[in-house]
Amino acid sequence: MRRKHLLPAFRWMQALTAAIFCAALPLAAGAQTAAPKIGVVVMHGKGGTPARHVSELADHLERKGYLVANPEMPWSGRRNYDVPVAAAEQELEAALEVLRSKGAQKLFVAGHSFGGLFALYFAGRHAIDGVIAMAPGGDVGNRIYREKLGESVELARQFVAGQKGNEPARLSDYEGSRGIYPIVTIPAAYLSWFEPDGAMNQTRMTQALKPQTPVLYISPRNDYPGLLTVKQRMFNALPANALNRLYEPDASHLGAPSAARDEIVRWTTEVAGAGN
Repeated sequence: MRRKHLLPAFRWMQALTAAIFCAALPLAAGAQTAAPKIGVVVMHGKGGTPARHVSELADHLERKGYLVANPEMPWSGRRNYDVPVAAAEQELEAALEVLRSKGAQKLFVAGHSFGGLFALYFAGRHAIDGVIAMAPGGDVGNRIYREKLGESVELARQFVAGQKGNEPARLSDYEGSRGIYPIVTIPAAYLSWFEPDGAMNQTRMTQALKPQTPVLYISPRNDYPGLLTVKQRMFNALPANALNRLYEPDASHLGAPSAARDEIVRWTTEVAGAGN
């Protein structure tokens, strides 16, 4: 009789153990496939600020659970290239390190306009998980920049040769919607940004990109004509990577970051998952 009383209890224990085991399986599977934490540094365009055309994108990514940095870079309207390219690299690396310290496991660099160009340059020299180039522009190696800023670049060279390269001087900048305009900056730093065959030469930086670093190249349909002319050639020049994407939102140059925010979330999630 005692065995008959024990049998239901034994079966109940078996059922309980099985239920606990089955309930634990999804948790274990989830732990194995948990999405990595994504960090993104968002950089504004030439003459801009973190609070303008990229702020909506940065806020959107934060709401999606991303770790985000939105620093003021040396090409802002306030800073006017106050440090050379090498120092800007250090600033961006410092922003990425902050994201790492907060738990970011996959790191992306995003930039708008001139910031997009710098993002491509940075990716050729540093290990990151992906680049988001939003309407990249400001290629100092193209014909227009050589014509518009040739005199200013030569003047900066003269200041450097005359031992005045670290003294503030009145030089020129150029942007498609504004034309040529004056800035006060440090000639030695200015040259690091505007030498035609230097760091911001888009052809050279594209050649230096690492094949393992994918690029989301965002070219809005209503971008500046000059950028629309070169967008396909520049995208085709990227090192082959199955995750490279050319995205063309129905937006203007300035509206590109906001218009591409959902695609940026989709693409970064895909890239982060592929690298798991």
